[in-house]
Amino acid sequence: MNAPATARDSAGPVTVEKFYTGHAAPLGLKLLAGAGGLKRQILEPTVNRPGLALAGFQRYFAPKRVQVVGNVETSYLRSISPDLRRQRYAELLRHRIPCIVVCRGIKSDKDLIRAAEERDVPVFQTGLVTMKFINLATIALDNLFAPRTQVHGCMVDIQGIGVIIQGESGIGKSEAVLGLLERGHSLVCDDIVQLTIQDGRELVGTGKAITRNLMEVRGIGIIDVAALFGIAAIRSEMRVDLVVTLKAWEKAGDIERLGIEQRQMDLLGIQVPHMDLPVRPGRDIARLIEVAALHTKLRLNGVNPAEDLQRRLMMQMNPRL
Repeated sequence: MNAPATARDSAGPVTVEKFYTGHAAPLGLKLLAGAGGLKRQILEPTVNRPGLALAGFQRYFAPKRVQVVGNVETSYLRSISPDLRRQRYAELLRHRIPCIVVCRGIKSDKDLIRAAEERDVPVFQTGLVTMKFINLATIALDNLFAPRTQVHGCMVDIQGIGVIIQGESGIGKSEAVLGLLERGHSLVCDDIVQLTIQDGRELVGTGKAITRNLMEVRGIGIIDVAALFGIAAIRSEMRVDLVVTLKAWEKAGDIERLGIEQRQMDLLGIQVPHMDLPVRPGRDIARLIEVAALHTKLRLNGVNPAEDLQRRLMMQMNPRL
């Protein structure tokens, strides 16, 4: 049975500004011109080398991509006359390209800078060699274009199993997380879990940078998990393997007793195992969540106690099976 997802879409357009502010440091980007065009959208999650376009052949030019200029393009442009070079720049910038990145720390042509400023086309410089920049930029763009959403809840890492803990306000999520931290497990995020798909198949959860390492505990306030429990008690991101929803005992309804039927929650098109845990005074919720995570780990490794019990019962009723 599929449980309804509580996620909401939070993805927006991928702009040059988002690409620049999020990846300027690892890509070594320095803005040289065209700051007025930072709101331009990047429409395809890859890059393009405009060598043929600069040579005058534009039939199969890809204008929706980040344009990368390296040694080859620069050598060609320096080999032609200044008038023809300015013409090629004008033809390139006439397209609605997102931006231009000049690699290897090559000094940009003043004519390119002037034309880019006039048309508000951002031009960046990086010291990276062209192929290394292309590889890193492609990974960065894949992440920016990846489907993403967010859900309310906390996320913890329990022996390599990423668990999202959900439940109505005041049900005891924070207390459960504190209990798990005391047992040596790690916090990924509190309150809001941001989800994205990596490599087209793996659902990964993380928290907002501004609240990373922090938790709100009702009656105490904001606590610093790293300072209280040590740096090993935090994780920046984690694959999502299980969703646990805490429910008040009287509202829990019919709960699966044997666990033969594995419930699922749909998050960004990926089916994630989902369990409801009834909450009432005296139940050690942190311990139950820990056991649920370890049980999920066993199931991921092909061990299913409920199916084993069912098989034993069938053999007892009919030894010929």
